[in-house]
Amino acid sequence: MTTHKSGQSGRKKVQVSFVIRDEVEKQHRAGVNSLQYDPHMQRLYSAGRDSIIRTWNTKSSREQYIQSMEHHTDWVNDIVLCCGGKNLISASSDTTVKVWNAHKGFCMSTLRTHKDYVRALAYAKDIEQVASAGLDRAIFLWDVNTLTALTASNNTVTTSSITGSKNSIYSLAMNPSGTVIISGSTEKVLRVWDPRSCNKQMKLIGHSDNVKALVVNRDGTQCLSGSSDGTIKLWSLGQQQCIQTYRIHTEGVWALIATEGFTHVISGGRDRKIYLTDLKTKQSVFLCEEEAPILKMAANSDFSGIWVATSNSSINSWSVPKKDSLPDEDNIEPVYTQPEQTIKGGPAIRKFHILNDKRHILTQDTDSNVAVYDVLKACKVEDLGKVNFEEEIKARFKMVFVPSWFNVDLKTGMLTIHLGQDEADCFSAWVSAKDAGLAHNDIIDQKVNYGSLLLKALLEHWWSTLVAEEDGDCHQDGPISNSPVKDYFRVPQHTPLIFSEVGGRTLYRLLVQDAGGETEMSILHETVPSWVADKVVEKNLPKFNKIPFYLVPYASSNVKSIKRERLSANDFIQMHKVAEHVYEKMLGSETGSMAGAGSPNDRYEDTDSTSLAEDKVELLCNDQVLDPNMDLRTVRHFIWKSSADLTLHYRPLKGNLRP
Repeated sequence: MTTHKSGQSGRKKVQVSFVIRDEVEKQHRAGVNSLQYDPHMQRLYSAGRDSIIRTWNTKSSREQYIQSMEHHTDWVNDIVLCCGGKNLISASSDTTVKVWNAHKGFCMSTLRTHKDYVRALAYAKDIEQVASAGLDRAIFLWDVNTLTALTASNNTVTTSSITGSKNSIYSLAMNPSGTVIISGSTEKVLRVWDPRSCNKQMKLIGHSDNVKALVVNRDGTQCLSGSSDGTIKLWSLGQQQCIQTYRIHTEGVWALIATEGFTHVISGGRDRKIYLTDLKTKQSVFLCEEEAPILKMAANSDFSGIWVATSNSSINSWSVPKKDSLPDEDNIEPVYTQPEQTIKGGPAIRKFHILNDKRHILTQDTDSNVAVYDVLKACKVEDLGKVNFEEEIKARFKMVFVPSWFNVDLKTGMLTIHLGQDEADCFSAWVSAKDAGLAHNDIIDQKVNYGSLLLKALLEHWWSTLVAEEDGDCHQDGPISNSPVKDYFRVPQHTPLIFSEVGGRTLYRLLVQDAGGETEMSILHETVPSWVADKVVEKNLPKFNKIPFYLVPYASSNVKSIKRERLSANDFIQMHKVAEHVYEKMLGSETGSMAGAGSPNDRYEDTDSTSLAEDKVELLCNDQVLDPNMDLRTVRHFIWKSSADLTLHYRPLKGNLRP
């Protein structure tokens, strides 16, 4: 057997995650954080909170979707189009900056210099320079031509860094010639830097809240800022002061676009309204209103229209009136009530409930549709439509307890499942293969471990390439976990698989179907954590969970009490097996007892013989008669409800007490 080297010396604990999703996600599933418009190709690029960047054909209202760019594992917060539209740079909450071939849609390189969420990018078009900044307070300057020339063997990047910001940076702007860079932060000030020397030039004070949007003019003498304090400010960098404040919005201003000559600004934000303002006269025109807070805008080349991204998943295009046709006075009603064009988004999952079987998840999305997902098979299994979510939870309740073995995250609007945030928990769910619908043999009720099975399915192409199939690999008398997963089920091959540090950065993302590729194999060899390799490659079975308990005669049963002994059994053992033990070993015997605490309990494994002990012995807990098919962990969770050791009472049914 091939020995796996995990390559994890000195690394933080690694978790495995995957996203349950459609093979091709043609619609954004959550808000859209940023937009870029290519006037030559008439294409729109959108950065999604679902971690996907999408390309759209704006010439057609029918076939809008062109392609997806998938490599990020968290929100894409900002994008810039560079090199005449050939390349795209993206910044993400996964702490990376990525370089893309915009036309073909593939990731060319990943920059891991930031230590926290990367929130903003700025672009100096004339010198092909990009700046990135975020919650780690640092600004990095990248030469775009160097970035696009990176290869797998030559991926070392030298970057200039600007430090000195005292708070998280949320906005960034650079003029086309790259002579000035401005950052906005929760510090409530604008900091102005010289990108050529990386020296701080000035600090502009005036806002009373986070600076969320920045635009600088061509020659770097003026800039506009939008803040969560609800104001827009025009600054003179030469005078180092605010020369005008515009109080147009009722809530935070999060998005700004200025005309080439810096005569007008279009603004949007939390109040969902978009205004066009003459910077000289301060006259504002209420253009339109969106259905959700506005996060970013992009204008077409002649400023006759804008594309608007919001915290909803749809993207709207709105007309912008010519300056000579603007209303004379401030308008109360919007100029436009309907967008010119809409790129429709999809619903995001906003609620979830893990059912008691710890395998199925009930979800509700932003369209109020309810669905059922199977975590084990990584897919949706049922669409229930617009039913009452809470009522559906009640209707699907079963009195069965299975340990929690995964965590759920809805940040991207899709179900992301995390395994291994606690390694022991990941392998805690042993269940009946028959009950799980995975049994080959209905007579022998084998046990399967959900965590082990799922990891094998997710990494099937990797471990099956590592480990040559051997005769006798499938043991009929042992747990199914030793058998090839593909004999039982396969997860969708398009499923994104993610390795990351627990609470930290992403280490690697790939699709399940690609795990057997030569490059992928090499990276996985260094990335797959030892706790996964131990179960998946070496086939070391997870341990059974034991539950300590006491068996005591019921007070009115007239059974002579024997020595009170602390017993232990696997948590999935059913009551009819306990009843069988009571009948065979304890009734009428002062010496019979179960195996002691912590010892192997092989006689508790289900066999091919059907026990009739439940006809002879009755078990109770807290005076409640127990169903023979109920297991120990379910009794402890739903009936015992105490942290103290479980106590079960037994009494013979009439006529079954041995002499």
